Amino acid sequence: MAIDYSGKTVIISGAAGGIGFAMARELGQQGMNVVLADIDEHQLAQAKNALDKEDIASITTTLDVTNYQDWQQTVDAAQQQFGGVHMLINNAGVGGIPGTIEETNHKIWQWVVDVNLMGVLYGTQAVIPAIKQTGEGGWLINVASMAGMHGVPYSSAYAATKAAVVSMSEAWAVELKPHNIHVSVLCPAFVKTRIHESMRNLQDKYKSEKGAGDPAKLKKSAGIAAELVNSGIDAQLLAKRVLEALDSKQHYIFTHPNYRDVVAGRGKALDKAFENAQNSPLVGHLIDEEIVSL
Repeated sequence: MAIDYSGKTVIISGAAGGIGFAMARELGQQGMNVVLADIDEHQLAQAKNALDKEDIASITTTLDVTNYQDWQQTVDAAQQQFGGVHMLINNAGVGGIPGTIEETNHKIWQWVVDVNLMGVLYGTQAVIPAIKQTGEGGWLINVASMAGMHGVPYSSAYAATKAAVVSMSEAWAVELKPHNIHVSVLCPAFVKTRIHESMRNLQDKYKSEKGAGDPAKLKKSAGIAAELVNSGIDAQLLAKRVLEALDSKQHYIFTHPNYRDVVAGRGKALDKAFENAQNSPLVGHLIDEEIVSL
């Protein structure tokens, strides 16, 4: 049975384009009030104009997800304009710079961690109390990636943060269930977005005298990333898939079934590791111990 979203309000980070805007448009067409939050003010204005043309009720807020005060101001703006808040989509994310371990730029790594991981924490911490306040329940959707299900060589910062988002979502699903707040974690593979151009929004505090790396290598990796992203699915198709999944309360939302064997392979490796532990003369006896819930 399809969910009735009419009259409810959603806050979406990174809403000026890509997945964020596609979700805003899809949910707006379902009757939701939309809070478009993004760091890119120019693109944000264009997104707002596009929704206005479809008579979708929306407001915009300038949001740097690494700044908790920005999140608080976004919640205040949503409540002042629309009353209650019912859904949060933690969508804002950056790709970082692909490279070897030795080439890792610490400030760029910190940027990826702050946006992709801390931004999700800040958003959830700021918005969940507002959702609880309505007493109606609601939704928390965290945008991770298929990279969160399997490590990606040369993109360890991105993969690590997306794995963290998956883990946080698993924990929060249990914590928020008594409040009738459904938690989903979206793990797509390649989608037509501008994530390969995320350096365009690099805040000054993350810029380094060391620079981003060798220009020739950066140009090559950027070209490869662009090809992969442009080969992906359309963001609007992804948005429709999310609503389809929410109708049946799916926790993990996958968009690319062709990655099933890749993730299953990891599962088999983990199962083999448990078998090895069970067969170990050192720790095998622990198989009979009661599992303690953390």
